[in-house]
Amino acid sequence: MGEPGTLVALLHGPDQPGLVARVAGWIFARGGNILHADQHRDREAGVFFQRVEWVPSFTGPDGDGAAGVESAMAEFRQFAGPLGMAVTLANSAERPRVAVLVSRADHCFHDLALRWKAGEFSGDLVAVISNHRDLAKAARSYGLPFHHIPVTARTKAAAEARQLRLLRKLDVRLVVLARYMQVLSGDFLAGLARPVINIHHSFLPAFAGGRPYHQAHARGVKLIGATAHYATPELDDGPIIHQDVARVTHRHGVDDLIRMGRDLEKRVLAQAVRWHLESRVLAYGKKTVVFD
Repeated sequence: MGEPGTLVALLHGPDQPGLVARVAGWIFARGGNILHADQHRDREAGVFFQRVEWVPSFTGPDGDGAAGVESAMAEFRQFAGPLGMAVTLANSAERPRVAVLVSRADHCFHDLALRWKAGEFSGDLVAVISNHRDLAKAARSYGLPFHHIPVTARTKAAAEARQLRLLRKLDVRLVVLARYMQVLSGDFLAGLARPVINIHHSFLPAFAGGRPYHQAHARGVKLIGATAHYATPELDDGPIIHQDVARVTHRHGVDDLIRMGRDLEKRVLAQAVRWHLESRVLAYGKKTVVFD
């Protein structure tokens, strides 16, 4: 995420004159150097959004660089409050810990693991959690701890409680559903209180739920898609982060759509995870702003 030792702020709140200048002035007055800044205004809602990345003056009063970072983050939160701006801050020196939830489908899992091994993500995969054992050997081949937590209708609540305990113990900051074929309960999402990114194998809001490629083929669509979104208690209704499509014709059967869809799913999920870890996604309501 940018150069080593940068801070990134995501802000949103009521639009008002001078916000860009006030943010830039605050950073300048404290010896900071802005590397990237981008903003957006939702004209209908009257909401202002900004992503700003800067190199602060890291050294604290006692010469402690870490203390300087914490001080800069605390001061920026205090600055944003009176402006009516909600703010999320990230330090590029800290790599968020990521857990991947899988079932039996392996294409998204392998793609994420390979990209992580290649250093493409500004975070670290620390665990693979699955309701099946199918991917245990593959996970360990990447050096990833594998945790089997079976889920049935009768044991779902207990299984989610086990998952939550594990995720908290590992200090996971992002959960990625890499074709995890279980619906997460509202209690689980509330208890986790961390972002969860899901990949849905259709161009939402079309063909939500199960067997979307079969639905698409039956409807005779000319485009198929994949959607990465934040998981919410409402199934397949969370804020959309990224989508992509592929053209199809009457000559493509269901198997063709599934094969083409898997390629879309891998790319879309990886890009969504990358953007999130780079603090480029600001979710509000049912929407997101994804900054360049």
